[in-house]
Amino acid sequence: MTTLNEADAADRRAVGFAERIKDGTDAAHRETEQSRFVGALLAGELSSDGYAELLAQTYLVYRELEEAGRTHTDDPVASPLLSEKLIRVPALEADLAYLRGSSWRDTVSPLAATTRYLERLREVAYDWPAGFVAHHYIRYMGDLSGGQIIRRMLERAYGYTENGLRFYIFDEIPKPKLFKDAYRAKLDAAPLSAADQQRVIDEVNLAYRLNGDLFADLEADIDNYLAR
Repeated sequence: MTTLNEADAADRRAVGFAERIKDGTDAAHRETEQSRFVGALLAGELSSDGYAELLAQTYLVYRELEEAGRTHTDDPVASPLLSEKLIRVPALEADLAYLRGSSWRDTVSPLAATTRYLERLREVAYDWPAGFVAHHYIRYMGDLSGGQIIRRMLERAYGYTENGLRFYIFDEIPKPKLFKDAYRAKLDAAPLSAADQQRVIDEVNLAYRLNGDLFADLEADIDNYLAR
C-alpha cells in the first residue's frame, strides 16, 4: 500500500522544483508587475533620467548579487546555475554611462527600499547557497523572459537601440528559451530536500516583495521623472 508520504514524494517528482517555484510565487510576481512607475516607463511617459534611476537601483542589486555569486563557484546547489553569459553589471555600467555621462557613479545612491534589498542579499546570498539561488532565479529568469518584452517596449517608447538597452541584451544567449529550459532542469536536479525547496520558494516570494518595494519608492518620486 502506498503511504501518504510516498504519494507526496511521487507528486513532487512529477512536478519539478522549477514548476513549483513558478506556481508558488505567481501571486507575488503578478502583484509586482502592477507598478505605476514601470507602467509609465513602458508607456514612454518618463524622462530618460527616470529610466536611468531605475537602472541605477538595479545596478546596486546586481553588483551585490554577482559578488555573492563569486563565492559559490564550488557549491553543488548554486554553481550549476552560474554562467558568465548572465553577468549584468558591465552592461548596467555601460547603460548608465550612456544615460548619465562619465560621472554616473556620483549619481548613484540607494533608495530606502534598495538598501533593504541589499541588506537581505547580504544576509542570505553569501552563506546560504539556496538563498542565493532564489535571488538569482528571480533576476535572471526575469531578464530572459519579461525583460525581453520590456526591451522591445523601451525601443518603441524611447528610440533606444543598443545604447541604453545593454542590460536587456544577452549577446551570448541567442536562444533564451533553450537557456531557460536548461536552467529549469538544473533547478529540478538541485540536491535540496522538500523543506529546503519550500524555503527557496519563500525567499523568491520575499524577493518579489523587495522588488515591489523598490518600484514603490521610485513611484513616490514619479513627478520628478515625468517627461516634460
